Amino acid sequence: MNLVVGRSFYFDFEVEFMQWLQSVLGEKGAGIISHFSAFGEEMLLIGILGFIFWCYDKKYGTYIGINVMVGLVLNPLIKNIFWRRRPYFDHGAIKCFRPVEKDADLYDIAAQGFSFPSGHSTNSVTAYSSIARYKKNKAFTVLAFVIPLLVGFSRVAVGVHYPTDVFCGWLSGLLIVLLIPLAFSKVDEKKHWILYIVIFAISCLGLFYCKTSDYFTSLGLMGGFFVSIEFEKRFVNFENTRNPLFCITRIIGGFVIYFAVNTLLKLPFSKEFLDSGVFLAGIVRSIRYFLVSFAAIGLYPYVFRLEKKFRR
Repeated sequence: MNLVVGRSFYFDFEVEFMQWLQSVLGEKGAGIISHFSAFGEEMLLIGILGFIFWCYDKKYGTYIGINVMVGLVLNPLIKNIFWRRRPYFDHGAIKCFRPVEKDADLYDIAAQGFSFPSGHSTNSVTAYSSIARYKKNKAFTVLAFVIPLLVGFSRVAVGVHYPTDVFCGWLSGLLIVLLIPLAFSKVDEKKHWILYIVIFAISCLGLFYCKTSDYFTSLGLMGGFFVSIEFEKRFVNFENTRNPLFCITRIIGGFVIYFAVNTLLKLPFSKEFLDSGVFLAGIVRSIRYFLVSFAAIGLYPYVFRLEKKFRR
């Protein structure tokens, strides 16, 4: 198993602010605020992305999905350079009220991840700003500002991020939303696959130094998503729907596919190996999430053709 220690660096005002905040909120208050973190977590974002892509507008979903996938990979790429330890690791007065991996040891850095920058803050800015920027809707613009603020505040309140982690997470998310769509706008849509390859190749640099499982998960999800987008355009070409029943069944079916394929692909391996943190386990994790992503985004929409029978 890889031994990951991490580095400690922080401003004194950050520690003092976090200690004061937790003393004011108490465990119950921090627990309530911790629920805002859900708005920056992968499963909710995947659910939103699934609804938009499978049901509402797949071009809209592709726009959001590309930005989200870049954010998911960029965050651990940066984290594994700085190796900043989470606040509660080094300050006994700061408590952790919402661990990243609930089933893992609270002080297992390989499982709980590094602190800088905040992934939830990056995710929330990337996802909700992408939604607002594509639609240019005032209500969405307000939400794109408010939700990341709440998410970032919650990450500090629960003791897993310093304020500077949150600020830099917001900044990296904003840069993604500004720069990635700009890059795609400069390339003919038929040649977007070239950008997919370039982005994925750059992301693979993390294979040489990333030690945490979130990198391997995100790399697999990104690769599967990029391949799925091209596969869907060339071979599936499904139709979106606004029918409430079809929307619900598509979303439920998508989550069933996601969890079923993920579970099945774990069966050939022992839990000890999957959790070992060795490089080969990381590669297996990436391949697993690549196949999960491809199954849900690329292959699953084939099923939507069956809906035509119920429309008659």
